[in-house]
Amino acid sequence: MKKISWQVKTFCVKTVFLVSFIENSLSAQTECKEIEKEIEKLEKLQKKIEERIKKNEEILASIKKEKEELEVFKKRLDEEILKLQSERFKRLAKDFESMDPEFAGEKLSMMEDAKIAAYILYNMNPRKAGEALNYVSPKMVSKISKILTQLKNGKK
Repeated sequence: MKKISWQVKTFCVKTVFLVSFIENSLSAQTECKEIEKEIEKLEKLQKKIEERIKKNEEILASIKKEKEELEVFKKRLDEEILKLQSERFKRLAKDFESMDPEFAGEKLSMMEDAKIAAYILYNMNPRKAGEALNYVSPKMVSKISKILTQLKNGKK
C-alpha cells in the first residue's frame, strides 16, 4: 500500500503542478491578450499623433510662407510709400520754388515739423533754397541744417 500511496502522491503533485501550470498559462495568455490590446491602442495613438504632427508641420510651413510673402509685401509697400513721399516733397519743392523767397522762408519757419521743411528744401533748386533760407528763423534754420546734414550723409 505504501507503493500506491507514493504513486498517488506523485500523481497528485503532478496534477497540482499541471493545474497550476495551466492556470498560469491561461493567466499569461490573458495578460498577453491585454498587453496586445494595449499595444494596439498605443499604436493607434501614435498614428494619430504622427498625423497631427504632420498637419501642424504643414500649417507651420504655410505660416512661414505667408510670413515671407507678407515681408516681401511690406518691403514693396514701404518702397512705394517712400516713392510717394519723395514725389510729394518734389511737388512741394516746386511750389516753394515758385514762391517769393521771403514768403517761402516765412512758410518754412512756421512749419511744426522741421523734417518736412528740410525735405522740401532738399528737393528744391539749391539757389532758390538758399534764397528762401535767408528768410527762415534762425532756430528753424538750425533744425533744418541738422536734418539736411543727416540726409546728405545718407541717414534718413
